Amino acid sequence: MPTPIPSQTTIDEIDISGPNDSQGQNMTDVRAVIFDVDGVLIDSYNAHFESWQRLAAENGLTMSEAEFARDFGRTSREIIADLWPSAAESEARVAEMDDRKEALYREIIEADFPAMAGAVELIDALDAAGFLLGVGSSGPPENVALTLARLNRQDRFGSVVTGADVTAGKPNPEVFLTAAGRLGVSPACCAVIEDAAAGITAANAAGMQSIGLVSRGRRREALSAAHRIVDRLDELSAASIAELIG
Repeated sequence: MPTPIPSQTTIDEIDISGPNDSQGQNMTDVRAVIFDVDGVLIDSYNAHFESWQRLAAENGLTMSEAEFARDFGRTSREIIADLWPSAAESEARVAEMDDRKEALYREIIEADFPAMAGAVELIDALDAAGFLLGVGSSGPPENVALTLARLNRQDRFGSVVTGADVTAGKPNPEVFLTAAGRLGVSPACCAVIEDAAAGITAANAAGMQSIGLVSRGRRREALSAAHRIVDRLDELSAASIAELIG
């Protein structure tokens, strides 16, 4: 069962009248899939670790891979505060380091983009089968936009929600409820593909079907609350996701 979430965004607080409502479709027949980005559309573990190491070196600090693995999936500001308390004493410095870390990350993936195996094929299969597609990420909009552009599939997504669009991050369900609302689809007709425990909790709290992907740096047992767990995206198909949603 998902962990209770304090001050949780509720379905009633999200406007689910999206642009697709005006297209004359019977919305009871429409299904949607909402993708997380890091660890789902992009195999970003190594790029994030390298960007943290570069940031640390620039500031005379250190970060081990064990420390990175422990904190992977938290926000950059949370990681800075946890590992480098002296830097976190200044909000301005935290913001500067946060911006620099994300800029370094984008430099790395622009030079060598690590698309998640099977991501493009699954996007194309779902699109061809008539699914509406959305993105629900806690990441910065610049990172999400770059990922979708490098996949060359940005036109397939009718809703893209990032950390800049919500007031509460995962495990609060706001990001997924907002994505469904912009698609004009009921949460009950959505599946979410996630690689993090907080994302699975958010999807379940939103009333959606959750699919856990065991990506690099993640443990299968951390995804135990998911309705389905896969090791690779090619284990999923439009038919299997439609069956999961019902």
